[in-house]
Amino acid sequence: MAINVEEALHHIYSAALPLSTEIVPIENALNRVLAQTVIATHSLPEFDNSAMDGYAIRVCDGGKTLPQSCVVFAGDVNDVRLTEDQCIRIMTGAKIPQGCEAIVPIENVTIHENKVTFDSNITAGQHIRLKGEDIQFDMELLKNGTFLHAHHITLLASQGITHIKLYRRPRVAFFSSGNELKMHFETLGNNQLYNTNTPTFTARAAELGCEVIFTGTAEDTVESIQNHIASSLDADLIVTSGGVSIGDADYTKKAFQELGFESLFESVDIKPGKPTTFGRINNTLILNLPGNPLASALCFELFGQSIIHSLSGRHDKYLSTITTRMAEPFIMKKGRRSLIPGWFDGSTFTPSPNFGPGMVLPLSRANGYMMVDENVEKFEQGSEVRIIPTRWCMNSDVQVSLVTL
Repeated sequence: MAINVEEALHHIYSAALPLSTEIVPIENALNRVLAQTVIATHSLPEFDNSAMDGYAIRVCDGGKTLPQSCVVFAGDVNDVRLTEDQCIRIMTGAKIPQGCEAIVPIENVTIHENKVTFDSNITAGQHIRLKGEDIQFDMELLKNGTFLHAHHITLLASQGITHIKLYRRPRVAFFSSGNELKMHFETLGNNQLYNTNTPTFTARAAELGCEVIFTGTAEDTVESIQNHIASSLDADLIVTSGGVSIGDADYTKKAFQELGFESLFESVDIKPGKPTTFGRINNTLILNLPGNPLASALCFELFGQSIIHSLSGRHDKYLSTITTRMAEPFIMKKGRRSLIPGWFDGSTFTPSPNFGPGMVLPLSRANGYMMVDENVEKFEQGSEVRIIPTRWCMNSDVQVSLVTL
């Protein structure tokens, strides 16, 4: 019996647990998932410093003409004191002299010989960066499960961190089954097709930060499929396409079952992609997707991506949505939860003009999809909808509804 999408995702998040950890240089941590909480060991700035090239001055000396006593550069180690009726030339990033109450930018003063004339309008604290105004000692900077972007690396470097603990990247193995399928580097025979599913999955898994294993295309025999399974069981996840629907030549389920496959669900009430199957053999998770390219790709976006985020250890492992409005009217057949690809332009969503389970063009021209409630049969222009992006991650710490009603 087919289960609903929410039940399927519950099984996925329960079964796909974070992987083991490893220590990695921060230069190699981009697009990886943090496996520790990072606490600040240094305030930033570590001392009060100048935000401008200019002059250090007391507020009460505004409007005066003062002699310059010295120059303070960024990195100078000696402490300097500002005394009465003088100013100090100071560079950006240099430590604030004792007694200084404000920094006046060099473009706001008049210089004649060694004397500097200031405007009277000087505010206490102007252009002074205070110790800890950016980062305070002992504050939490990054939490366990953070997916690291370039500016996170900036943050780690600011603390002098050289190595960080990360969750291991998921190892994902792929193969397809079907005598009619050939890889794109092979020659097609009569009534044969190129295998587009496996290149799609391997590319998408790589985008999601996985270590990818490709074992080829299995023949439509139990023995051939089992050989591919056996060579993939050291992976964290095996993803297959084809051979999961009811039919005389659909051997995938039988091949997995004879190798001890434990099923968590065997069918999802969704269009396209109803025959999607999920389970495990020992510690290796198995996702069997339908063979039709668009159906398979959309279900990988929904289910495969959820598995990978969960295995990766992300605290924001749950898919989320963008709320937008329909760019044009849209009519559809109700009766089953449906996945509708289309294009989000930043303000509205336009469903793909023509799409079917066996197509490859629509998703290449889409950057997201709707998951539409089974009772919906039309949208008016301007109707509010929820979309799930396919070209970037829109994730959440908490599980939210993905359905457009």
